[in-house]
Amino acid sequence: MTSKMLRAGLGVSVLAMGLGMAAAPAMADPNVEVMHFWTTGGEAAALATIRDKVVAAGVAWQDAPVAGGGGDQAKTALQARIAAGNPPTAMLMLGQNIIDWANEGLLSNVDAVAERELWDSVLPEAVKAFTQIDGHYVSAPTNVHRTDMLWVSVEAFEAIGADYPKTWEELNALAPRFLEAGVIPLAHGGQAWQEAYMFEAVALGVGGADFYRKALVDLDEATLRSETMTAVFAELAALRGMIDENAPGRDWNLATAMVINGEAAMQIMGDWAKGEFTNAGLVPNEDFACIPVPRTSDGGFIYLVNSLSFFDQPEADRKLGQDVLASAIMDPQVQIDFNLAKGAIPARTDLDMTSLDACAQATAADFAAADADGTAVPTFAGTHAAAANIVGAATDAVTEFFNSDLSPEDGASLLADAVLSAL
Repeated sequence: MTSKMLRAGLGVSVLAMGLGMAAAPAMADPNVEVMHFWTTGGEAAALATIRDKVVAAGVAWQDAPVAGGGGDQAKTALQARIAAGNPPTAMLMLGQNIIDWANEGLLSNVDAVAERELWDSVLPEAVKAFTQIDGHYVSAPTNVHRTDMLWVSVEAFEAIGADYPKTWEELNALAPRFLEAGVIPLAHGGQAWQEAYMFEAVALGVGGADFYRKALVDLDEATLRSETMTAVFAELAALRGMIDENAPGRDWNLATAMVINGEAAMQIMGDWAKGEFTNAGLVPNEDFACIPVPRTSDGGFIYLVNSLSFFDQPEADRKLGQDVLASAIMDPQVQIDFNLAKGAIPARTDLDMTSLDACAQATAADFAAADADGTAVPTFAGTHAAAANIVGAATDAVTEFFNSDLSPEDGASLLADAVLSAL
């Protein structure tokens, strides 16, 4: 046995003892195959913080990325793997999709790790709702994202001498000024999932948290067909007039790059966008600004929980790999380092946030305040607020509206009909 192999073997043996596992017969080297759709520069840098921790523990890491920022392609690839009887060790999944696979009996759990490391006491209920299913931890949470964010080019705003918009009226009034200055007002990637996230951000900003909850969590028909929902689509109509003709099919990170290089003034996107700014070496509040979308009422925060879910594995080497991966994800320093790169905030609530940048610290404070006053709402586009089939039907309606000249009234009716037909 080489010295390298001996060190790896000793590392895993010590790790197994640390995880409270009894000595077992010889088995293949522990390993994990991680399927995900974190493929941009900032996302890859974030995932590397977990990978390095896992590999340092003597566990082999097999990366299985699937391109496509919204995760639709990854879901299709996962279904094919499961149909073939070959699920990955771990998979990046969102919201109700985790619950669905757990209900199918296909997910294993890392309860022993969670109990030993006191996950119950360090995770907020909003996070546990999508990681602990029927009392079992089937996922390990990496972070919490905020989806109702506006990303701003400081250079573009300085060029026209404008303040950042606090209302939708102010934002709309900026568009002709940017166009006159040769700047695209709004960077956008014309993909259905991006338009779904834009829609939910506008829904919260225009209608407030109570409206959002009634419309997109409770799926109340009167709210879906209300004048407020028509106002949401009126704002979407205004936004669709601010994008460039090359937007269709553009990946989200390429839209972010337009803000980074000053080609565009703003982008509405979840705070995963910050990872791209950070990866480009830009400094918050100097080179770019990170602010919530305009709103008609105080408060409100749309949250999305990222986590890696664990598929049942009969092989002991892969099960050990899952436990090591879960522990690595929840390691306090990994949580900090991951989110410095990813642009989000840690899933754990017991960490010192002072090493995070100004954007992340503001997001963490806003999340705590919104959670306390009841205005934190789950992402609809990210399938936290509703089942995937309902979100899919609504997304089709939103993207049909956004890529047409339909009236706001028609858009609201299209959405309501789609949601209600999917129930």
